[in-house]
Amino acid sequence: MIPATAFAPACAATEAASRAIRLMDLTSLNDDDHDARIIALCHQAQTPVGNTAAVCIYPRFVGLARLTLAAQGTPEIKVATVVNFPHGDDELASVLAETRTALLDGADEIDLVIPWRALKAGDEAPARALVRGCKALCGTRLLKVIIESGELQEPALIRAASLLAIEEGADFIKTSTGKVPVNATPEACRTMLAAIAECGAQHRVGFKAAGGVKGAQEAGEYLAMAAALFGDEWLVAERFRFGASSLLGQLLATIEGKKPVAADGSY
Repeated sequence: MIPATAFAPACAATEAASRAIRLMDLTSLNDDDHDARIIALCHQAQTPVGNTAAVCIYPRFVGLARLTLAAQGTPEIKVATVVNFPHGDDELASVLAETRTALLDGADEIDLVIPWRALKAGDEAPARALVRGCKALCGTRLLKVIIESGELQEPALIRAASLLAIEEGADFIKTSTGKVPVNATPEACRTMLAAIAECGAQHRVGFKAAGGVKGAQEAGEYLAMAAALFGDEWLVAERFRFGASSLLGQLLATIEGKKPVAADGSY
């Protein structure tokens, strides 16, 4: 087992916070999201200590986010969106159509929820078909596969879902939607990173911890786990992401030497 504290001696809280910002998918996935909120999110993604890796929003806001990021001079910030979200139960044809539209609207990255309930019931076929089909549409654009680890619960199921996603072409495996009681946990992180290592896929598959990362110390612990397996050079946006909404404020407060305000770090 990789010790959660392995990264601490090499990375102070401020260093972990600064790195985590550059690895963040700054997220707004609320039912009442509106244009002004998404524009504000894009502005927040440009911080005094560096830009976030991406903004993650609902598909209807993809075009607006792309225009806003270009207008503020940060076209390098990626636009990520979600499909089959959050329940994971849509029909294959519907998810593929949603993915195709999001890509045409300019999405750089697709975060796909697999049919985890079917997987939990022992049926892998729907998940395999969905990941394979979405990756075929994405081409060189990133496909992040959300396995909903907090609902799968058992390490064996988390491992199986991770391996399935990798085998069918996922560019990232992601813990959670942030819409369930249990989201990213260190235990799920260890299992998913181990699945990437088991496949020898660390040169093509990344990991995203979404929901439940509350501040710089916890971010540092997740970074430690990945660095212990794959080396510090793996901790780049092409391989590692955090998905969060309120985490950004916690990290900036840490860098500025202020006491962070209470927040849960989830979507």
